[in-house]
Amino acid sequence: MATVTLKGNEFNTSGELPKVGSKAPNFSLTAGDLSTKSLSDFNGSKLVLNIFPSIDTGTCAASVRQFNKEAGNLENTKVLCISRDLPFAQGRFCGAEGLDNVINLSDYKTGQFGKDYGMIFINGPLDALLSRSVIILNEEGTVIYTEQVSETVNEPNYENALAVL
Repeated sequence: MATVTLKGNEFNTSGELPKVGSKAPNFSLTAGDLSTKSLSDFNGSKLVLNIFPSIDTGTCAASVRQFNKEAGNLENTKVLCISRDLPFAQGRFCGAEGLDNVINLSDYKTGQFGKDYGMIFINGPLDALLSRSVIILNEEGTVIYTEQVSETVNEPNYENALAVL
């Protein structure tokens, strides 16, 4: 279990992020066209998993915009923006913003991604949502970077995350 804060108040997650050097757990997430995507769908690409509570908050939206901006410069890398928002909300946001360098995926059906990756909130006002985190995988699906943002209203450290690519 990890502890993060929301405006200084402490809350817990279901576990710990995958360790650097470990194989990333497989996942089954819903894409904007309602198809199911798994880790194997992205074999051979580096992956930036930009994970956040909800696209409809300022900080979450900012992280999607920033990773969309950076993604165009990344070779053999896909940016997956993951939340428990409905795929329709994710698509609406990216469509309105003109963001097309990121892939939105939703964990709305079961929350299993959040449980397997140790980042689903288990108490507090964000209970059942995902903790703001960045996980980077190499082409073989090995974790090469993690950051669980300690204060939920803060943005991730983009510079550190992108430096490993």
